[in-house]
Amino acid sequence: MILEPIRHLALVAAHCDDIAIGAGATVRMLCQANPGMRVTALVLTGAGTVREDEERAALAELCAGAALEVGIAGFPDNRLPGSWAEAKNAVMALREAGNPDLVIGPQPGDMHQDHRLVAELTAQLFRSQPVWGYEIAKYESDLPATSTFVPVSESAVRAKIDVITRHYPSQADHPWFDAEAFTALMRLRGVQCHQRYAEAFVVPTTVVKIGVHE
Repeated sequence: MILEPIRHLALVAAHCDDIAIGAGATVRMLCQANPGMRVTALVLTGAGTVREDEERAALAELCAGAALEVGIAGFPDNRLPGSWAEAKNAVMALREAGNPDLVIGPQPGDMHQDHRLVAELTAQLFRSQPVWGYEIAKYESDLPATSTFVPVSESAVRAKIDVITRHYPSQADHPWFDAEAFTALMRLRGVQCHQRYAEAFVVPTTVVKIGVHE
């Protein structure tokens, strides 16, 4: 499958670092393949903290060459479902800011309550676009059975790992936060699609057009 040129990419996350960890290599390659592409990113927690600074710096590097717009809200971390209405309004505002060709956000089976809520809101509000759900390895045993893979080059792997480990020092004490863990998941997904490395996504809906459509 060859992805058509992307003019507008929307990225959605519960936390600063989710996008880079879940889809950093894919985002980087999309920006390189579509110079000048518009990228609108929404992160629902972290505003006004060191994590906001980390996220803005990381996304600026991953999305180099793109027209990047980053919005970071200040909803309570680990309690996002308690702000359901406000969070939905924020995601709705992202939708109304444009008509993206592709939306990338958390995968719907993620057991972290913040991630899962963002995935639910993204599915509710973006119904005319393909929505790709990224995976994040963490304490919970919730890695999905994926069927959509994006092969990534070794240089893209190195760039992703470098951006994550350099731009998110506030997360370095977590046991899941290291280059070996991030690389291992991309290597596993590469095995599953006959490549060296890949990022994998949950894609609930696939639309196939055959022939000419009016």
